[in-house]
Amino acid sequence: MPSSPTPAFDSAAALALARRVLHIEAQALETLRDRLDDSFIQAMQLILACRGRVVVSGMGKSGHVGNKIAATLASTGTPAFFVHPGEASHGDLGMITADDVCIALSNSGESAELTSIVPLIKRRGARLISMTGNPNSTLAREADVHLDASVAQEACPLNLAPTASTTAALALGDALAVALLEARGFGADDFARTHPGGSLGRKLLVHVHDIMHSGDALPRVSADALLPAALLEMTRKGLGMTAIQDQDGHLLGIFTDGDLRRVLEKAVDFHHTPIREVMSPQPRSIGADKLAVAAVEKMQRHNINGLLVVDGDNKLVGALNMLDLLRAGVV
Repeated sequence: MPSSPTPAFDSAAALALARRVLHIEAQALETLRDRLDDSFIQAMQLILACRGRVVVSGMGKSGHVGNKIAATLASTGTPAFFVHPGEASHGDLGMITADDVCIALSNSGESAELTSIVPLIKRRGARLISMTGNPNSTLAREADVHLDASVAQEACPLNLAPTASTTAALALGDALAVALLEARGFGADDFARTHPGGSLGRKLLVHVHDIMHSGDALPRVSADALLPAALLEMTRKGLGMTAIQDQDGHLLGIFTDGDLRRVLEKAVDFHHTPIREVMSPQPRSIGADKLAVAAVEKMQRHNINGLLVVDGDNKLVGALNMLDLLRAGVV
């Protein structure tokens, strides 16, 4: 079957329309910003006092926005989930308890699927926050707190498709989530715990002791070891370096591939030279309890590819290199 021809269009007119859409939506957000009042604070207070969870619901495009608001709340310290209002009438209402706060989204405020379950939500004892574009609507009147998300017009040329109104509702949900985040003292570490699979989670949750080489995998020799023995240890452990320690396990120095190249450039008795004579003393080190990103920063700052790990008494406990950090996903 032949493909349909691509319809011709006026590119200049398309760009003009796109700019008009963005202009209308930007204006809607500015108006929404200036309209925020005590009702926003009341909504925050309801949620902060909530002993259960925030249950978000909405139909159609409002439902898509509600799904995103619930996800944003959940990832920023406010336990939340989305319930489809149609499914709520067929059993999912059982997910809502007296300890919960419900957020109902509807631009008209008259969505039949939502207004039909409002009495049941209130009978259960849950508190209700409505987010609508009509302060005089059923949802607005029945809610404990109403958040006005009205817009002057949709960005659609027909003034029909939900565009500016959904942008306003989404932004208002973001504002609520971020204000709650701040009120709860939710920090970067907390965010990382809810995003362990993301790059931020890896950077804030992975510590040096999680990825360092230790025990038999740790390259180390005594200060009296000869150069060939140190090279053999480097080769066996595969980190491109070996630590040099005293008899009590205190770190004395390091010998790396770079040190080996410098030795080869000199007239050194390769088979009879103790490693202490060619090692780099006072090497860079890090504590095992430090974040792995701190190891990355230290390696980059000093232009080195490996670090030795020591305890509070400067005793050798581990080693890691840039490849370990790459594998852990913190670089």
